[in-house]
Amino acid sequence: MTEEAAQPRSNPAPVSDRTVLLIVAAYAAAFIAFGLAVDGPAEVARGLAAIVISRDTLLTDYFGIGGIGAGCVNAGLLTLCACFIYDRTGAKMTGASVACLFLVLGFGLFGKNLLNVWSIVLGVFLYARFRGEAFSAHINTAFFGAALAPVFSEILFSTSLPLTTSLPLAVGTSLLIGFVLAPAAAQLFKAHQGFSLYNMGFTAGIVGILIVALYKSYGFVPNPVFIWTTGNNLVLTSFLVVFFVAMIAAGFWFDRAALSGFKSVISTSGQSPTDFIALTGFGPALVNMGLTGTIAMAYILAVGGDLNGPVIGAILTIVGFAAFGKHPRNILPIMLGVYLGSLAKPWNIDDPSILLAALFGTTLAPIAGRFGWHWGVVAGFIHSSAALTVGPVHAGLNLYNNGFAAGIVASVLVPVIIAIQSRTKPVAAAQEPLDTAAARGEK
Repeated sequence: MTEEAAQPRSNPAPVSDRTVLLIVAAYAAAFIAFGLAVDGPAEVARGLAAIVISRDTLLTDYFGIGGIGAGCVNAGLLTLCACFIYDRTGAKMTGASVACLFLVLGFGLFGKNLLNVWSIVLGVFLYARFRGEAFSAHINTAFFGAALAPVFSEILFSTSLPLTTSLPLAVGTSLLIGFVLAPAAAQLFKAHQGFSLYNMGFTAGIVGILIVALYKSYGFVPNPVFIWTTGNNLVLTSFLVVFFVAMIAAGFWFDRAALSGFKSVISTSGQSPTDFIALTGFGPALVNMGLTGTIAMAYILAVGGDLNGPVIGAILTIVGFAAFGKHPRNILPIMLGVYLGSLAKPWNIDDPSILLAALFGTTLAPIAGRFGWHWGVVAGFIHSSAALTVGPVHAGLNLYNNGFAAGIVASVLVPVIIAIQSRTKPVAAAQEPLDTAAARGEK
């Protein structure tokens, strides 16, 4: 498939930034309504209090900390707060922005909460002020950068230090993280050339390694966490089905010719930056988001996996990036590669880490889109091992562990693919020139 086949349609339905933001906010509100319906206000309030003071390192399922209701309400409220900031700053609602907000929604189910993200966001804000640039130009970096939010919680809640020491230390460390993320992400993007969509996961992994190394040298070693809930597939499947059907229906409501736009979407490689909202309009992007989310959910159920906070968070990550690079044609080879890896390696396909690798590993979708499905299978196969190996180096403090692993895989595998294919035909190492958002590392 070629990028030339994916020219923008002549008359995509015009949708304002405010409308796009309101639609994202509506999906966040749906999580709040669902959470309150499942557990009730009193139980949700108790659960939210437990979530806010949890340690949040990988893997902390908020459904196991505060219940399904509190987990969903935390995710919805956090996303609404982010939407408010996007609105107040006048940020453009690009495909990257939609992806970012759905990451906030997804990781609000495991790892990001109403307390631990704001120091990193403020750190990015200070960087923008230091550069003399508008915060709206860096807002995606700020909320993507909350990948390292567990650093704040870990320092604050898992040390023996008094609050008068741990709170300033947690805030100061997080502010520093936010300040360095933007320039670091812009530089590290060059390593994988946009073939891993989670550039901030790669960046956060590198920064996380340095943070962990620094604190370990002073004797602070984070303890592992593993909270994983099971047995809720019926109620969660019912909610997600309605969620995705509504998304597809909204796509056709915004653009009656959304199917034509969707065909343009699946003809792209997805190599970053590929903004489906700019390419085809909001309607086809919504259809793609609903379809890819449905495929991801169906995969989990087909292999006998459990729907819970981390898994739904991974599904929503796929949904978000279906506005910015992912579509059914380029994610399925990656998932197949991870599945084949489970057959050839000493683990089961329904193991928690492998389920997440199959979903989050779709960050490598551009490899399948640009070089062919078979290379996508190879990338998924390799990623299934890499994702299980790199976690200890950042001590679970980088929520985008698969993004870190995939950045390494893409940085090594893509040059090899190019070298192999260049013997028979010329292959472009990179796509079109990076846009300003990519140059800032906002992915």
